[in-house]
Order: sequence, then structure tokens, then C-alpha cells
Amino acid sequence: MSIKKPVPPIILSILLIVLALVLAGAGCRAHALVSPEVPVPSRVLDVNGEIITLISDENRVPVPLDQVSEYMQDAIVAIEDARFYQHKGIDPVSLVRAMFRNIQAGRIVEGGSTITQQLAKNLYLDPGRNIGRKFEELILTIQLERTYTKTEILEMYLNEIYFGQGAYGIEAAARTYFKKPARELGLAESAMLAGVPRGPSIYNPAQDFEAAKARQGVVLDRMVELGMISGEQAGQAGSEPLQPSKTPAIVRKSPYFIDEIEKYYEQNYSEGLETLYSGGLSIYTTLDLKMQEAAEKALTRGLARLNPDLEGALVALDPKTGQIRAMVGGRDYNKSQLNRVLARSQPGSTFKPFLYTAAIDLGYTAGTTIVCEPVSFPQAGRDDYVPKDYQGDYHYRPFTLKEALYTSDNVVAVSLNAQLGPEVMAGYAQRMGIDSPLRPYLSLPLGTSEVTPLEMVRAFGTLANRGIKTEPYSIQKITSRTGQVLEEHRPSLTQALDEKTAYIVTDMLTGVLKPGGTAANSGRNLGRPAAGKTGTTDNLREAWFVGYTPDLVAAVYVGYDDKSRAVGLTGADVAAPIWADFIRGALEGMSPSEFPVPDGVTKVKLCADDGLLAGEFNTRVIEAVFVRGTEPISKCYGFGPVDYLPYQVSPPFLEGDLGLFDFEEVLPYFLEQRHDDQEE
Repeated sequence: MSIKKPVPPIILSILLIVLALVLAGAGCRAHALVSPEVPVPSRVLDVNGEIITLISDENRVPVPLDQVSEYMQDAIVAIEDARFYQHKGIDPVSLVRAMFRNIQAGRIVEGGSTITQQLAKNLYLDPGRNIGRKFEELILTIQLERTYTKTEILEMYLNEIYFGQGAYGIEAAARTYFKKPARELGLAESAMLAGVPRGPSIYNPAQDFEAAKARQGVVLDRMVELGMISGEQAGQAGSEPLQPSKTPAIVRKSPYFIDEIEKYYEQNYSEGLETLYSGGLSIYTTLDLKMQEAAEKALTRGLARLNPDLEGALVALDPKTGQIRAMVGGRDYNKSQLNRVLARSQPGSTFKPFLYTAAIDLGYTAGTTIVCEPVSFPQAGRDDYVPKDYQGDYHYRPFTLKEALYTSDNVVAVSLNAQLGPEVMAGYAQRMGIDSPLRPYLSLPLGTSEVTPLEMVRAFGTLANRGIKTEPYSIQKITSRTGQVLEEHRPSLTQALDEKTAYIVTDMLTGVLKPGGTAANSGRNLGRPAAGKTGTTDNLREAWFVGYTPDLVAAVYVGYDDKSRAVGLTGADVAAPIWADFIRGALEGMSPSEFPVPDGVTKVKLCADDGLLAGEFNTRVIEAVFVRGTEPISKCYGFGPVDYLPYQVSPPFLEGDLGLFDFEEVLPYFLEQRHDDQEE
């Protein structure tokens, strides 16, 4: 049996040089580059066709070259391929240098590989080192250079190479080691990262900082030698203190949303995640990256000044279609992957609109009055239920339903729920979009049953969309690598409420964001019509705001994962400002639009004290919408029933004879009393 002798290193090196010269010459006729049969990540795109992320089983987030700092571009070229912009993929100069080093070592220790060669190897070839594989590499290198520009090749290379710590590509590396995007890398950081690919386990700054620091010096010296930076710049970068993170970073955009996409695919496709990671699918979603960014910024800013353990969530959708536009499931995905958009919590008073919707739909009006005063409701086997307003107070006066809603009066809400029946309110909440089981208690309008933020935006969206309920969805369509449509989704619409009912309740909820409403401060400077409702659970445990414009509905939740801890703030204090911040950012540049007014409604001015038409002497006037024909016809003259006057009177005409008296005689007295009280 004959034994093949290995090719001597010097012969092999010479052969490679000759081959490179031939291929790089004018006589090379390499075929057009064929797409490699290698795993291809799936693309996830937003509603405007912009790539959100690529899904694979690697920590990799490709970025265009203009999103990589020039320091990083120069550093990687300097240390990996100084003549990158001069050669045509194969550098004979580097090959000659490699030949002599291989001769000295007596084996192949260096192949003189250019950046393009390394890219060809990583994209198309299996690991290994032999003459046949090297020949393939050189052919593929020429094909890459003929197919792509230098800029495109460098971009692919920086997104392909491994930097250790599970980070593939420069964006993942920048975020893993320095917690910043690649575009923000400085000279010192760039030089350190550029040194890693040659030995990711050796020069990993999180594992061996001294080795990484020494390698950084080599990169900086090479950049000075090539005239990319000055010696002074190199010295400053070399002395700059760096503290690379030892915690791998997850760098996906919209990570909570992407998690839901992955879960959906795994549950609905038999091959599971394998095809999603490597099948080159295109997933067209409903997410809007501009709105997503606005949501992330608003939640971050709103929670920044609070306890770092405090969590939050924000979800927004288009009320006309049900398409989810933004989803932030928590404060920091790297710390917690729990998506609180889908987690149940008590919603507090954000649940009241379902009660008032039921009332309006069943014949009550925005001007119907209910008195806020002590009231108790018997309960079988338990103490009587005695509702109280915020901080345990009572107002001892009538409230119109509109004022009761935008001021969030608890006693009026419970009394109204008792009149309608808790089952009725629960039925309307479910009709509008609440799927969670509801306990039909008298306290239901105070948010005592747990629901998710996604359910709340769906239900409030029914009001925003003229009574039409939509089904929330996040995927428009999925296509295969070849463009075949695997599935497609369209809006699912159901008329859940009368259009007039939805508009009347919307008008009532606009008061929440106006002077006198619980979120008046957040309503300032919105620059567009909006409606919504604050919510705070018992003992200030959790805070909510759910609101909408004609174009967008969003819910904000703030609370601790440990339900024994309390936020200590109301929905108006913390959730409403986050919502307003988000709306301003998400709709920036969009012209304001009005809520469509349906036929058959009318708006009138009411006396807030008794729900009658406002008279010329009224000091508390509100505007309210009615189904035409149900508005009041009687006029209020500036005061309500004697039992509910905010001051004590003992008028002369009530002394002695309590018979009928002339109104013209009485009116001046009451006006004088009210004027005196206001001065006090």
C-alpha cells in the first residue's frame, strides 16, 4: 500500500501564489456567483417594509455599513487586510509574505487571506485546510469581488465575523461588550474589538482583558503605520479606561414583539423553529418601528426616576384594523423576558368606561345624575359593601354621568352598576373585547377582575372605531425563501356597539384629558383630540392609563412583578404621562384628526349640578353629547336642590310661612350668596 506524502509547505505556498496570480489576472473567467445553500436567517419586517431583525439561533443583528463607526471600519481593515481597497480580492503581496512565514514554520500557519477571502470561506465553505478547499476559496473570492462593491463586502464581513461571547457581527459585539450600538464605538473600543476575530477565545476582553489590551495596542500601531490616525490619537486611545461587560447582551429590536412572533411560528408550524432560524422566511408584521421607538423611549423616560425594580408595559394598535403598532413588555428585556402586555393585572378605574357604555346604550344619558353620598349594599354572609371615593371621601352632591366618569367618582360608578346589574356591565366589557373571566361584583367598575393590557386596547379600540371591534394581530403575511405565501391575515371586524353610543362615551372620556379631568396635566400639549381613562388599584398598588385618538389606541401599565409591593403613585401620576409622551412621539408629523360625528347626535351645554340645560347664571357648565331627542329641555337657573347647595342658607322667605314664593324674589338672594362664597 502506497502512502501519499504531504505537499511540502514551500511548494504549496508557491502553488497558491501562482494560482492567485492566474485567477486575479485578466484571463480568469469565473462564473457568476451562485447563492450558497447555507442556512439563511428569516427576515422580520415592519408595516413599512423596514427590517426589524433577522431571526436565527445566533446573536446577530446585521446593520448597514453607515451604522458602523468609521473608527471600527478603519481598525478592522488595518489589522485584517491593509490593502483591502487596492486589491481585487486576492493580494499577491500578502500571499508572498505568507509563503515565507509558512516556510519558516515548516507548515501552513498563514494563508495571506484577505477580507474577501475570509468572507468567502465563512459564507460558502466548511472548516478545513487543504489545497482543494483553498482553490475553491480563491474562486469564490474572485466571484464575490465581481458581484459586490468593496463597501458591500466590508459590510457583509463585519456582520458575519464572530467576536466571542456569542456575538456574531459588529452590532452584537458592540452591544455585548460595551452596551452601545456599533455607530457609537470610539477609537479605543473599535481597536479592541478589531483585535478579537483573529482569536475570539484568546482576545476576548470579557475573559482576558490583558490579552485584549495588548492586541488593542497592535491594532492602534498598525492604524498609525497606515496613516489612519496620529500617534497622539493612538496614545489617548491606549490610555482610555475601558470596562467591557461580561454579560452577553440580547440586541434584537422590539424583543418582546419578536418573541411573540417566534412563539406563534413554533405553535403553528410542525417543523418548529428550525425553518424560522434557517429557512430564509420573510415575515411581514404590523409593527411600526417609529411608533415602537416612541413606545420604548416613553416607557424608559417615564420609569427612569422611579425604583429600578418597578416594571411597566405599553401596547398600541390601530383601532380601525386591530394591527399592533408597538409592544414593550417590560423595562429591560435583558433582565426579564416576561411580556407584561400579556400578563393579567387589576386595571383599576380604567374599567369604568365599560359600565358607562352599557348605561348609555341602555337609555341613560351623559346628563343623568346620581348622588355621591354614603350608600351600602347587603352581601350574603358578609359585611355590607360600602363604596367610597378616593381617600375615603364623599362629595354629597349629584354628578352627571359625564362628570362622574372624567373625575372617576367611585360611589357613582358602584351605584350605577347596582342599577344596571353587574352581569350587564360584564357582558358589555366582553362584547367590546375583554376575554379574561370577569367576576360580576358591584366593585367590577373599580377594576377588581384581572385583565391584560392587550385586552384593554382592544376594548377601548371599539370606542375609538365607532363601535366596531377588531381582532388584534401582528402578522400580515409569511412568505417562503422563494416568495410563496404561506399565510396571510386581514382585519376582522365586528359591530359591537351602536355608533352613537361609542361616540357619546368617547366624548365623555375626552373630559379626562381636559381641565377638571383626572389626567388634565397629561392632556396639555397633545395637539390632537384624545380620550382615555386613568386607573389606580387599591392602596396605589398598580397604575394604568388607556387612551386613544382617532388613529391610535394605547394602554400603559406600571407595577411590580411582586404584587405585594405598591407603586405608590396613581395612574394620573405615572401612567398617563407615559401615554401622552408616547402619543406625541408616535404621531409626530401626522395631521390631527377629529373623532367622526355620527348622524343623530347633538351636543348641548349642561349645568353640571343637575344635568339640565345650562342657564345664563350657571358657573359649572359642561358640554355633553346626546342622542337627538334625549337631550334635556328644562333649564337650570344657577343652583341645584337646597339639599345639595355647597353653603348653608337661611333666607327670609323660608322663615315662618313655607308656602309658595315668587321665583323672581328668590333668585337674587341665591346669586348674592354664591357671589359672597366665591369671594371667601
